[in-house]
Formats: sequence, C-alpha cells, structure tokens
Amino acid sequence: MPVHVLKRHAELNPEGQQLIKAAIDKYHLSARSYTRVLKLARTIADLANEKNISVAHLSEALQYRPQTHLGY
Repeated sequence: MPVHVLKRHAELNPEGQQLIKAAIDKYHLSARSYTRVLKLARTIADLANEKNISVAHLSEALQYRPQTHLGY
C-alpha cells in the first residue's frame, strides 16, 4: 500500500497519535518503521472488521516489532 493511500485509510485518533509519538521517541522508529507499524495496525483492524485503527490495534502492531529494534 503506497504511503498516500495509507494516510487516507490509516488515520489515528488522538490517543493513537499519542501512542505512536511515544513509540517513535522511545524506540527511535524510523519513517520506514513507522509506516510498517501503521500498515500492520491497519491489517489488524481489518481482521477485526473495524473501520478505524484503535489504540489496541496499534499496540498489538508495536508488539510485533523485533526486540533488537526496541532500543535494548
């Protein structure tokens, strides 16, 4: 999914925006990593038949990141 399409279909609510900003700061996510997390969160929401990405979907997507990329 191209980024311009992702921006339309993966909008985050204010709580989701706060969570992703915290994850970017804490885990030093690159723009590419941010996009991957957002795509995965969109997929998780789709599998749950949800129109919007919730904080739970975003949290689950972040949990699938490899531990080596989480600043450990």
